Amino acid sequence: MQSFKTIRENVSAEITEKKSKFIANVFYVENVEEAEEYIKQIKKKYNEARHNCFAYAIETKDGGILVKYNDDGEPQGTAGSPMLKVLLEQNLSNILVVVTRYFGGILLGTGGLVRAYSEALTEALRKADIVEKAKGYEAKIQVEYNYFEPLKYYLDKMKIHISKVEYLEKIEVTIQILEEVSKNFVNNYNNNNFKIEKYNIVKEKFVEI
Repeated sequence: MQSFKTIRENVSAEITEKKSKFIANVFYVENVEEAEEYIKQIKKKYNEARHNCFAYAIETKDGGILVKYNDDGEPQGTAGSPMLKVLLEQNLSNILVVVTRYFGGILLGTGGLVRAYSEALTEALRKADIVEKAKGYEAKIQVEYNYFEPLKYYLDKMKIHISKVEYLEKIEVTIQILEEVSKNFVNNYNNNNFKIEKYNIVKEKFVEI
């Protein structure tokens, strides 16, 4: 199983360097489309800022990493590239950082810009919960009401996360399950003291280990 480190929830931080304000927003993303949408949102939110620089690293289906960065008008190599370096040095994937700069009137020089953008990201990452994820699924289970408690006990024992429970004619439980766990689960889930009537994979996604 190939896994990677990422953040559990989005985080932000702000630093000031020689009157310039640097606002770092760090997002968990699962694909390029999500990353690009967050970038658009930040540029719209901080549309009066001089620069909205970004970097991201995203796991690909073949096990590689797709990376991209942009200096958004800062001198080349002073913003996006240093931030990407921070992400890769910490072995973080499926993560996007956008650092917004409000210019304070004092030039920082190339070295000062590299430090400021890197420190803004580092400060945000200090607030983050770092978790490990791997390929998996969001899946839905349907059971009779009398089998719900035994099912919950089993899922907890197997460390399979329940993300939603719907109390309908029968109980429908949405879970986040690792790919390799799902294979074993399908083969063995009725060998317990409960019976699952339906098990459907809703979509592929990365699941916390």
